[in-house]
Amino acid sequence: MEDKKSPIANLEKKKGTYFAIGLMMSLALILGLFELKTFDISASDLGQLHLDLMEEEVIPISQQAPPPPPPPPAPTTQIQIVEDDEEIEDELIIEDMEVDEETKVEVIFEEAEEEVHEEEIFTIVEKMPEFPGGTEQLFRYLGKNIEYPPMAKDAGIKGKVYVTFVVDKDGSIKDVKVLRGIGGGCDEEAIRVVKGMPKWNPGKQRGKAVRVQYNLPINFILK
Repeated sequence: MEDKKSPIANLEKKKGTYFAIGLMMSLALILGLFELKTFDISASDLGQLHLDLMEEEVIPISQQAPPPPPPPPAPTTQIQIVEDDEEIEDELIIEDMEVDEETKVEVIFEEAEEEVHEEEIFTIVEKMPEFPGGTEQLFRYLGKNIEYPPMAKDAGIKGKVYVTFVVDKDGSIKDVKVLRGIGGGCDEEAIRVVKGMPKWNPGKQRGKAVRVQYNLPINFILK
């Protein structure tokens, strides 16, 4: 079998040459190491390190003032227990007062203030108050006595005026007021006519006459 390597690429022939060269380089390196100089470096040749140490500032610890002591307790009242047989020094002094015929005794009587109780005013009772003769006579009275105010007539004002009043226990008319008016003098005319009414038959509750609030509409009509 033939060798495939060329004679020029064969390194076996130069093996001895390479070995000799490597040996010489190793000897040269060893000799160079022996000839190196040693330097004595002392600690004095080194630079000195200066540390500027700052003193730590001592911060005093703030102490809180202790709380004030609690106020002393209030003195308690001492009760002195006295035995039955012990005599009490403080005695009640009673002056002797001689009463004769010339002695005057003033007796003051205070009159008690009488409380005024206002009687209740009813709105609905068993028997409502009534104009003498009934409702028909009431309308006749109003139609006969009401005078149409000239101001309302000229302005064409018409409508109902609602009047409220109290029929007392004796039938008299009190506290006449206008609940809703129409103006033009009609309100004042309605109050005038109601105040001039004769006594009514009073209202009754459980057979007794009572005060009753009564509302009356008065109609003003232009003819």
